[in-house]
Amino acid sequence: MMKRSLEERLKEGTVIVGEGYLFELERRGYLQAGSFVPEVALDNPEALKQAYRDYMNAGSDVVLAFTYNAHREKMRIIGKEDLLEPLNRNAIRLAKEVAREHPKEEALVAGNISNTNIFNPDVPESKTKVRSIFAEMVKWCKEEGVDFINGETFYYHEEALIALEEITKQGLPAVITFGLMGENILRDGYTVEESCKILSEQGALVVGMNCFRGPETMQPYLADIRNNVDGYVAGLPIPYRTTEENPTFFNLPDGGCSCHLPTETTFPTALDPLYHNRYELAAWAKEAKDIGINYIGLCCGASPAMLRAVAEAVDIETVNSKYSPDMEKHFLFGKDKTLQEHNLTYRLKA
Repeated sequence: MMKRSLEERLKEGTVIVGEGYLFELERRGYLQAGSFVPEVALDNPEALKQAYRDYMNAGSDVVLAFTYNAHREKMRIIGKEDLLEPLNRNAIRLAKEVAREHPKEEALVAGNISNTNIFNPDVPESKTKVRSIFAEMVKWCKEEGVDFINGETFYYHEEALIALEEITKQGLPAVITFGLMGENILRDGYTVEESCKILSEQGALVVGMNCFRGPETMQPYLADIRNNVDGYVAGLPIPYRTTEENPTFFNLPDGGCSCHLPTETTFPTALDPLYHNRYELAAWAKEAKDIGINYIGLCCGASPAMLRAVAEAVDIETVNSKYSPDMEKHFLFGKDKTLQEHNLTYRLKA
């Protein structure tokens, strides 16, 4: 089958997108928490390919090149600026290799740029620096032949706009998503729906939100964006139980923790007890689709099994759906006629 573009897929239905490599590769032992720079593209390419593959087989239509935080400023901080271009190009090449493995239709490959953490609306030089960071990364993406570029986790409207301008200059489709901090407004004063409306009108193919917030605290804003935007809308929450009191994962409390946490917060390395289960995430995905969210996925903390549950909730059969839960043969929960009754009746006591 000929590979459809992102726009063609969106016209035909929901697009599923697996993100969250940052936490997943840290959990697998191939990435350092703290600096959070994706050196894995050079140090352990097979580990990165396996992560790409696992998310694709769990339903992701997109293999997102893992270049989040692989920008000049981050590479300078860790003293490896000379590896910037090889890292970016290799992350894309590995993504393309895996995308071709899809048994039904070659997956899309997205380039990735993101919040730089150096943008400052009051410092004009920072804007120039941010633009040059995006320009070189987008140029490499174009040269490596990505299908579109995902600009993500922006918390300044103006930085997102610069990203969109640099993507547009290279003639590539753009997906632009925001990370909304705890003040519930972008840091330069725009509401997220105002910003998404502007970006959509400026030519972004998809606008929306990713990261920072779980389904509970992202969904109301996704509804506002959907009501204000004519184009396609993205929702990619984190799989953690954020609340109105703690709307982001930066300051989520864990009442059951009995040890001292090095950062004094559960973020980023002690969030484990605060996960949503896959059924809650599936319920969110169904709700998101019902209100017209077109580009659905999960961000930091998501496992492939969680993403598969999200895909199946919106009626998409994944490559690995053959491994989806089935309790038919389970010794405590099953229905198979050969199972032992004395075990089945014991299930609530076990």
